[in-house]
Amino acid sequence: MTIPVPQDIPKWLSKAIEPVTDNSDTLTIARTLRRAMSITSTPRQAAVLVLFGGAPEADADGLGGLPADAEVLLTQRAATLRQHRGQIAFPGGAVDPGDTGPIDTALREACEETGLDRAGVEPLAVLPKLFVPPSRFDVTPVVAYWRTPSEVGVVDESETERVVRVPLADLLDPANRFLVRSSLGYQSPAFQVDGMLVWGLTGGILAGIFKAAGWEPDWNHRDVRDLEAALADVGMTL
Repeated sequence: MTIPVPQDIPKWLSKAIEPVTDNSDTLTIARTLRRAMSITSTPRQAAVLVLFGGAPEADADGLGGLPADAEVLLTQRAATLRQHRGQIAFPGGAVDPGDTGPIDTALREACEETGLDRAGVEPLAVLPKLFVPPSRFDVTPVVAYWRTPSEVGVVDESETERVVRVPLADLLDPANRFLVRSSLGYQSPAFQVDGMLVWGLTGGILAGIFKAAGWEPDWNHRDVRDLEAALADVGMTL
């Protein structure tokens, strides 16, 4: 889905709004499962906000022009939730009947979860849907630029444990990047930052965007770690 893009979009974000074509297991599996599951059932619909902030000017010293203050907004789901408890995610959630589309859903959910002022957010692109088997959701990522950042924080502790503005420099640091593999053979890009393990669909989307945008330095793709052990390292469990 294409949407009108502001003429003054930061140049460093221009490639990040192209469809994610990363061939990581995470995204490939999500797309394959969606095709298979849609034959027998209709997935529920959801949207997430992939919100990037940072100076509008490109940095000549940064890969892909990435400015030093570039960041992305992430949340940690409450440990008491039935599904995806404790996981790191983009703000977002299920479509409500009154939503006008995935952009409206992503912005509404982000406001409800983090207190975000949606007036300062410029949606840039709607990426292809990705299927999440445990919750049976079709998730639409909405990439946006945080032109006027607002204060954010946990709104409802029963839903969200943390709201974090994560520097992209930390996520892109090769020392913080590796792959995780579950006991069932599922493999995912992963990032360990600020006491968090970012993996699964969130890690896959970020990895795809980073690669497409030309922001990532070389990192060790052969570093594959056990998922449960990697989660335990940051005090998390499946």
